[in-house]
Amino acid sequence: MTRTSQPANGALLLSEMKDFGSFAKSTQRYIRRSLDVAYGRRDPIECWARDEGEAASIRAQARLYKQLDHLRMQVPDDSGLDMIEPFIGTLITLSAFDLGQDRLPNFATYRFLYERLVGAAARPWLPAAFCAAAALPHLHPDRRRTLLQSISESAATAPGWSSREPAFWPEWVEKVDYRAAA
Repeated sequence: MTRTSQPANGALLLSEMKDFGSFAKSTQRYIRRSLDVAYGRRDPIECWARDEGEAASIRAQARLYKQLDHLRMQVPDDSGLDMIEPFIGTLITLSAFDLGQDRLPNFATYRFLYERLVGAAARPWLPAAFCAAAALPHLHPDRRRTLLQSISESAATAPGWSSREPAFWPEWVEKVDYRAAA
């Protein structure tokens, strides 16, 4: 599914699909689930909850993700410090929740999800939010170390960011029973 008004660049779409395909299956599942929760694409509990613990996690995620619409409207246009407080605080809180679910193992998977949750305009803010959330004490020290080591110097110090919206939006695809379809 493409969320832009322009046709997606084929190379960009394929690159994003390749990135997603390189993620662990549990990460792919969590990203699809998160997008379902964020955009109401289907009943996430019915589709994704395998037990009551996962259902509770999805309900908590849904409560937090209610802030996404407001967050998308608050993305700062520039780096003026007076503009970032309401945005970055909420972004760090949401990021801390998602990193605490232990399904986003590195910055690349986090960035993939958050470019779709918040939009391309949030790209300059993602390294800071990721580092802040990854350093919070609710994560085990070994997990904090792994997450913080996963962000490359080039990602943390990029001189600029693309404003192109993501082209690939992964969704759950129902399995087809070939015997019944024949």
